[in-house]
Amino acid sequence: MAYPRLAPSSFLPFLLLSLICSLVSAQANEDATIKTMEDFSGYPLHERNDPFCGSSSLPTSLSVDGDSLQRQINELSTFSDTPAPSVTRILFSDKDVLARRYIKNLMGLSGLSVREDAVGNIFGRWDGYKPGLPAVATGSHIDAIPYSGKYDGVVGVLGAIEALNVLKRSGFRPKRSLEVILFTSEEPTRFGISCLGSRLLAGSKVLAEALKKTTVDGQNISFVDAARYAGYMKGEDDLSNVFLNSGNYSAFLELHIEQGPILEAEGLSIGIVTAIAAPASIKVDFEGNGGHAGAALMPNRNDAGLAAAELALAVEKHVLDSGSIDTVGTVVHTCTGILELHPGAINSIPSKSHLEIDKSIVKAMEDTSKELNLPHKLMISRAYHDSLFMARISPMGMLFIPCFKGYSHKPEEYAASQDIANGVKVLALTLAKLSLD
Repeated sequence: MAYPRLAPSSFLPFLLLSLICSLVSAQANEDATIKTMEDFSGYPLHERNDPFCGSSSLPTSLSVDGDSLQRQINELSTFSDTPAPSVTRILFSDKDVLARRYIKNLMGLSGLSVREDAVGNIFGRWDGYKPGLPAVATGSHIDAIPYSGKYDGVVGVLGAIEALNVLKRSGFRPKRSLEVILFTSEEPTRFGISCLGSRLLAGSKVLAEALKKTTVDGQNISFVDAARYAGYMKGEDDLSNVFLNSGNYSAFLELHIEQGPILEAEGLSIGIVTAIAAPASIKVDFEGNGGHAGAALMPNRNDAGLAAAELALAVEKHVLDSGSIDTVGTVVHTCTGILELHPGAINSIPSKSHLEIDKSIVKAMEDTSKELNLPHKLMISRAYHDSLFMARISPMGMLFIPCFKGYSHKPEEYAASQDIANGVKVLALTLAKLSLD
């Protein structure tokens, strides 16, 4: 049986109707997906692929979602090997891996493209409309020493993600790409190396070789094995691919709690860091005779513990005699038991030098604080941070917010939500300015 042939024009209405229905269905599915992501993250996802979407002028209104940010800080603190309110999150532990996954998920929900390097530095990028230019970066760390608090480092990571969300909600569009960095192992807890991730990004060849060949933790687990357990360094032995070129970023900013009492005591909202303490350490081994504590006569003793104690007192005297309130010295005994020192005890005696912060970034942060009517002061950082090593890659700056009584590295560590929001606003607007430079 022969069927009548219809003219091609007669199919056109049906084809158009089918196409429209498909587009509507696809749009509905996309909208439902976006709504689910927004409900989970607490943030509206404004970013689109339209190259003309958004404004390249500085935002005039900055809205920080303080409730969501505090909720995220609280949720992240649950990834801990010790009970609340303390936080213990050691490099490449199961809790550390879960916390990393949490951060990567938040980056993705915020519309950032996420990547990781061989040692676990995590990057979340918002592409600017001139992505070939060096990006502007911000970030900090989330690892935590045993029985510490939930704000150290974390404010600079979650706050950085929120700062980008603030800019997105304002309709701002960056010229330079903006990137959030979660640095691996700012704390030296597991392998005795502080700022491990940022040191490698800055191109430390000595560290790269040591990590591959000689670095082990207290249980004699190598860095390589620990990294592979956490999903890193898979089939990679050359860590030089972690190194960043000096022109990779045009600027780097780090938001951090002060870890000191000055801002709170003076009623200030923002600290603009002008210099960061750069510690050096000396390791000293003391060896004594040992012997019976009751039977060995005092004239015949060679007590390693007392020798270490004398050195500790000498360090204290030297620092106090310096006359500078910004100079500190710390002696750490590696020991077992309660106040028990054995031959081979190690003492770490940090001293101070200073790294100057880029003055143009200081001015940008200072101008932003004034524009937002936030009381602020210029100050130095007595603790050192990943920013110290990022300064080898690009101009760098740091922002401080107050913390309760200056407490840090203890469960009582606390920063008020409003203070965090103020820091995020300054960070967001400064990032916007630097991205348009």
